[in-house]
Amino acid sequence: MKLVTFTDKAVQVEPQSIRRETGKGGVLHNQTVYDLSQVARWGQQNRGLNLDKIPASVLEFVNLPVGQRQALAALNNSLAEAGLAGVPLEEVWLRAPVELPPSLRDFYAFEQHVKTARANRGLGMIPEWYDFPVFYFSNHRAIYGPEDPIPYPQRSRALDFELEMACVIGQAGRDIPASQASAYIAGYCVMNDWSARDLQMEEMKLNMGPVKGKDFATSLGPWLVTPDELAGKQVAQGAEERYDLTMTARLNGGEISRGNFKDIYFSFPQMIERASLNAWLVPGDILGSGTVGTGCLLEFGDKRERYLQPGDIMELEIEGLGLLRNAVVTA
Repeated sequence: MKLVTFTDKAVQVEPQSIRRETGKGGVLHNQTVYDLSQVARWGQQNRGLNLDKIPASVLEFVNLPVGQRQALAALNNSLAEAGLAGVPLEEVWLRAPVELPPSLRDFYAFEQHVKTARANRGLGMIPEWYDFPVFYFSNHRAIYGPEDPIPYPQRSRALDFELEMACVIGQAGRDIPASQASAYIAGYCVMNDWSARDLQMEEMKLNMGPVKGKDFATSLGPWLVTPDELAGKQVAQGAEERYDLTMTARLNGGEISRGNFKDIYFSFPQMIERASLNAWLVPGDILGSGTVGTGCLLEFGDKRERYLQPGDIMELEIEGLGLLRNAVVTA
């Protein structure tokens, strides 16, 4: 099932406004958006679903118990016979699938990205990187959707994109072993970890990790895809879960990056194990994979012509997960 958060085209959010919940939950099927709560009610009345709550938002969907969420997702192939009134996809404004996540962690899990970015600075690989997946907390109140303009960060002249895949947590847990962690994933989406490289490099000299260099925007979307939709692309299971999914980035219509999620060094289950060590994860928490190899301008090094500028349009696409498009605008 593909879940979206949407509003009428007339309801938009100003680039500099406080990020708020503005949309309602929907199910995307055959380029038509159906109200999520109506789909759930139809499932209860016609398919015998027994739901604790009728979800009105994607966040309420991921808060359902796992079995109920899976049963609701299984209705996807029955929507054509449900007779529900839907809205054509082109007539709605898509928001981030989860607009106000409880938290946002971003990992650093693709070896090629780490090696290349360090080599471009004359640095070798850190041996300890292979010991466990490392992450930082990003700003979960700076989430943008797939059609939102991204304000160019002030005091920066080096705006970059980062092509990532994200997972959304679907049940609460603490100290979760990687061997059981797949059951905690409600779905996946495309993620753009926007980065002000000059601000990031200034502050990381102080050994506190990325702060203002990552604080201003993260894009998610265009929809949340439940794991059953990707079953045919799975190449490994359990703690080593991987999917064979092509990941592509285009700048102003021209392809500049291509990779594959199956090349990730640390799996999402391994990331969940690390994130939940001594800490609770809750439904709606978002974990980013880190940048796929070649998936940012920083990796281009001396071959980089420039960083992003106002007016540029970034398109990030992951096979099976859709296309995340954002235009950069003057703040």
